[in-house]
Amino acid sequence: MSSFHELSWPTKALSAAAALAMILSLSGCPSGDATKSQAGGDGPAVTVTDDGILVNAVSSDRVFFDYDSAALRPDAQATLSEIGAWLVNHPDKNVTIEGHCDERGTREYNLALGERRATSVANYLAAAGVELSRMQTVSYGKERPAQDGSDESSWAQNRRAVFIQSN
Repeated sequence: MSSFHELSWPTKALSAAAALAMILSLSGCPSGDATKSQAGGDGPAVTVTDDGILVNAVSSDRVFFDYDSAALRPDAQATLSEIGAWLVNHPDKNVTIEGHCDERGTREYNLALGERRATSVANYLAAAGVELSRMQTVSYGKERPAQDGSDESSWAQNRRAVFIQSN
């Protein structure tokens, strides 16, 4: 067999091209530690890894709600479709869905609204094929804000449902 240095330039070029093609094709192959690139919103694409941990495998572990509402917005539905697909592909994983509210309203009202939000998320995922027995819901109302502040920007970050992987 000839050494690489003894080959003619067309043979070297073909060998290099074949090696590059093989490397590129292998880097795109799925494996147990697969990665995927996702663009979310206005931000740059992020690479996430499916290592059996939900927050590492999806673009977001939370969805947001409008004021005084448990209705799922289009952006929330897109995120939930991604989370639902992951949960369907990982039938051994369970989640707790936390419902949260902003600081406006009474404690009792916000606990009920947080529960409606968590239940709305669970029902969406159930319709997508995730068994209800794999999901628990809990409401924290306004007790655990993600962002302190009494302005619309803070309130918008606090009106949310958050996923916590149980196993």
